[in-house]
Amino acid sequence: MRIKYTISIVFFLALVIIEKENNIISRVSDKLTLRQTPRTPLEPVLSSRELLRHNGSASLNHASPREPNPAFTLLKRHVENRTQHQPEGSGGRKHILLLSTTRSGSSFMGEFFNQQSDNMFYLYEPLWHVEKRLTLATGGVNGTAANWAYPEVLRRLFLCDFSLLERFIEPAPVAHVTADLFRRSSSSSLCEDSVCSPSVKGVFEHHSCKNRRCGPLNLTLASESCLQKAHRAIKLVRVRQLQTLRLLAEEPGLDVRFIQLVRDPRAVLASRIVAFADRYKNWKQWAEDGDVPIDDVEVSKLKGNCNNLRMSAELGLKQPLWLRRRYMLVRYEDIARFPLQKAVEMYNFAGIPFTSKVKAWILSNTQASKETGGLYSTQKKSSEQVEKWRANIPFKIAQVVQKVCGSTLKLFGYKFVSSEEMLTDKSISLIENKVFN
Repeated sequence: MRIKYTISIVFFLALVIIEKENNIISRVSDKLTLRQTPRTPLEPVLSSRELLRHNGSASLNHASPREPNPAFTLLKRHVENRTQHQPEGSGGRKHILLLSTTRSGSSFMGEFFNQQSDNMFYLYEPLWHVEKRLTLATGGVNGTAANWAYPEVLRRLFLCDFSLLERFIEPAPVAHVTADLFRRSSSSSLCEDSVCSPSVKGVFEHHSCKNRRCGPLNLTLASESCLQKAHRAIKLVRVRQLQTLRLLAEEPGLDVRFIQLVRDPRAVLASRIVAFADRYKNWKQWAEDGDVPIDDVEVSKLKGNCNNLRMSAELGLKQPLWLRRRYMLVRYEDIARFPLQKAVEMYNFAGIPFTSKVKAWILSNTQASKETGGLYSTQKKSSEQVEKWRANIPFKIAQVVQKVCGSTLKLFGYKFVSSEEMLTDKSISLIENKVFN
């Protein structure tokens, strides 16, 4: 099993390296070609759609995964031509990367951009597939492979190219059609009419669109829709260190803006104990009737997570040349208490006009009743969520978090609690007024 896994990791590393080398060669070739034919016409956008509409989604049942798809070939050429003919930074197109960790409110923040569907192509956790393929038998992710794969997959997606992501989707897409894209339903861009292909009898999609009945996702149509949008945004909780994305920030032709969302680590742990009961069963046991062994591996993981958050934020706030005017730090607590204000600030930072459509969604979904807000819902009375965790975590657990994540709490402006009474007294705010430049 270990040998098989090692071979798989080596394969993926080699795949990414080969893809990078091919991209460099392609760029050199493109420059030579452009010098010879500077007015090379673009492929018509509708050609791929016409082919796909003609063939329908039946290809999912009949086509071979190795069989070349003429529509995708046309679209690929169109993407390449669009990239070649677009000068660096032209058109004001923004590429927004929303970075966070699980149970930190990233889905809520992501909706601020997902709702801008008219001119925003939004993807929800595409790296889920990559992480799954690179997961070790011990449950951890191979960091070396991930640090190679993540930036390249993201670069391709920002260019509306799903071909590398397809290599990580299981089962493999057939003729660029898949019924297994993780949380497709969380991206309005992947459920709009232009991407909604006819349903296929007998094919079940795990994350089907909510507002309309669509067939399995045709990634060629998704690429085409992406090309039509003015801006692109991707939400992630799987990037451990901001530093690993430096090459993405320095990529010519991309204008990447990084928005890092953080939340009080005590609140995050309290939420994870409920949401991921099996993985956090030790914490639940300690919370109920036992002392927390400070040298336990679970406590070490917590410390590692906090350190990654802190180091990424410290790097971003220092504004090195590759992150200058490209990084923004936002606290979940501030978004939850002042959603409109923070949404406007994020849009201003990204350089994108804030629309009435997004404003209406925020007003409608931050005042939701208890009945509409489930565990993974983005419809909640957001201001109430800020303090809710304080009644769900015992003081001894809060003390452990403060001990191993103390420097992280201080950097983000979260106050320490010194007693059970202080922890549960919601009249005492644990959030400092802090501005992050």
